[in-house]
Amino acid sequence: MSEEASFAAFRQVPRTGVIYVTTEATRLGFSQKDPTWCNLGQGQPETGPLPGAPPRVEQVAVDVEDLEYAPVAGIWELREAIAALYNRLYRKGLKSQYTAENVAVSGGGRTALTRAAAALGHVNLGHFLPDYTAYEELLDVFKAFTAIPILLEGDRGYAFTADELKREIQGRGLSALLLSNPCNPTGKAIGGKELEAWVRLARELDCAMLIDEFYSHYVWNAAPGALPVESAARFVEDVNKDPIVLFDGLTKNWRYPGWRITWTIGPKPVIDAVASAGSFLDGGGGRPIQRAALPLLELSAVEAETRAIHTVFREKRDLMLSRLQRLGVRLDRAPDGTFYVWGNVSNLPGKLSDGMGFFRAALDKKVIVVPGEFFDVNPGKRRSARASRFRQYVRFSFGPSKATLETALTRLEELVAEAMK
Repeated sequence: MSEEASFAAFRQVPRTGVIYVTTEATRLGFSQKDPTWCNLGQGQPETGPLPGAPPRVEQVAVDVEDLEYAPVAGIWELREAIAALYNRLYRKGLKSQYTAENVAVSGGGRTALTRAAAALGHVNLGHFLPDYTAYEELLDVFKAFTAIPILLEGDRGYAFTADELKREIQGRGLSALLLSNPCNPTGKAIGGKELEAWVRLARELDCAMLIDEFYSHYVWNAAPGALPVESAARFVEDVNKDPIVLFDGLTKNWRYPGWRITWTIGPKPVIDAVASAGSFLDGGGGRPIQRAALPLLELSAVEAETRAIHTVFREKRDLMLSRLQRLGVRLDRAPDGTFYVWGNVSNLPGKLSDGMGFFRAALDKKVIVVPGEFFDVNPGKRRSARASRFRQYVRFSFGPSKATLETALTRLEELVAEAMK
């Protein structure tokens, strides 16, 4: 077989939004270690110490036993700790409680989602537009289910009522629904009575809800004094019967993205299925890092970390909102959660009025952002080649440090001022 023929067997896999923009920036000299760059495209929070937060873990011990493979579903102690944390945070006083058998640990958020997708049957699966960029390939690779988009409207602040959801599930014959909550990129969060109604619908209509809760500790509309966290786990009646499957991990809410520790929580039969999928997809995560994660899941540590995040990131959120709006970036809604601002740049001058044009111009100022069109999830590119509805949007991250944000926003102000001359 010729070299050309062997490569012809592989399809070209597109890069997701963050990978695309950092790759393009790298062509211009970007490096994670170069302090002259400001990465407002990053999908990770700052990882250093925060006032009031537990000390950062700087060393990981490796026991002799840790040299062996970990179970595909994760070490038992970590699964128990995750279940116990959810029960303490969300299920106090409820008869049905999560156990280790309701938890599967995996090596990263995409791995957890991929396991779940591989375990789905021949069903119609709904997903929202806009939503997390990596869903696009995930929804295309596995052919057992049919992905059906559900449009959210910016002029309504991306709101979607339980009655509208019911019509979608019944009208389109949905057996499953995939969503991020709070939503990446819009920051729209479903919580309280609204989230309770969604969970009740899933139970009544037997529609599995696959809820990506990776930003569930970045909630900006929590009641004063309350721990600013939210999860659909709060409204599950029977942990082994309600079709609610949750995804979270250390990546965002604990600010340890490099650890690649994530988990899936759901009914035991679902966990058995995703663990079986993991046995051929990825084989499971590493033992040492899973064991090192145990102290991070103690309730006191979680509360301290979450409150520290809320204090520091709330200040950065307000800073970014104020300066972007002063710049002329229009917001369909201020983010209820996440560490992103979803901005409409259509009122900016010249090429800056287009998301991709804004991205290219910002690179010249050593600032990275993500064009909105990447969040127009289009599995298999089956929809028409017409321009994306989100081509005039940009996702700005306030994940970096406050100093980085201030530098980046000053550079963007210079960019707009230059374009107006």
